[in-house]
Amino acid sequence: MKSGSIDRKRFLQAAGLGLLAGCAGEGASRGGEQGEAGTAAGARHTLDPPLDRIGVQLYTVRSLMADNVAATLDAMAAIGYREVEFAGYFGHTTGEIRGWLDAAGLTAPAAHVGIPELTEPGLDASIEAALAIGHEWLVLPSIGPEMRTADGYREVAGILNAAGAQAAPAGLRIGYHNHGFEFETVGDDAAARTGYSILVEHLDPALVDLEIDFHWSTVAGADALALFAEYPGRFPLCHVKDMTTDGAMADVGAGVIDWAGLFARSDQAGLRHYFVEHDQPDDPLASVQASHRYLSGM
Repeated sequence: MKSGSIDRKRFLQAAGLGLLAGCAGEGASRGGEQGEAGTAAGARHTLDPPLDRIGVQLYTVRSLMADNVAATLDAMAAIGYREVEFAGYFGHTTGEIRGWLDAAGLTAPAAHVGIPELTEPGLDASIEAALAIGHEWLVLPSIGPEMRTADGYREVAGILNAAGAQAAPAGLRIGYHNHGFEFETVGDDAAARTGYSILVEHLDPALVDLEIDFHWSTVAGADALALFAEYPGRFPLCHVKDMTTDGAMADVGAGVIDWAGLFARSDQAGLRHYFVEHDQPDDPLASVQASHRYLSGM
């Protein structure tokens, strides 16, 4: 199915959600645009100030993106999301992507791209695409097992620093998104350190930022608040992903992560963009709707 090849509202209704009509009130939950649902949520705010921009990592709804990008972006806006983070463009041109974002009233501050897109000859095209779509960050989402050594983390830092130096004149920054393996120690001597500490030590903070994934860091036993204290101001991006007591992913608010405690330290961390994510939701749209409902009430 090509994006735009069917009516967007019909696409959403076919998905069984009716979001364009049913979530309009929920979606208008910021900046004087509250409907009844947004007003009710606003009465429960526990953060001061509340989160002003809630985004979603589109990997969560990748099955819908594969069917119809435009309709999926409309659905995110109808739920109330104001920002999205891309994980692929599904074969569409940058002009198409930007047009659909503008039509939905969304911005896309960041996109996940691989090492080939952050090194030559792919980096020039990545920068061009980012400028066309409106990204501010190009984020490396992971690295392969072969690079998870002390030397490998140093190599990754070098790649990201070089990409950052090339992207900076265009006004772009580079980022790194963690999983859990980065918090494992590398080396078997007394000087063994976590891969994350090696990576961050060698990243140039003038060029490269960190995107903390709260689920993966928590599963790995890392203390996000301690990371904020150790690397203040270096986390402008985050993945808001909850977990159950056994480490399984959960919709935000349905798990055990202390979101209020984390977000109370947003200034120290430098957090500016909060992207909801769930890697394997049973119902992607219902998942992102539930997560937004929880966050908009904080």
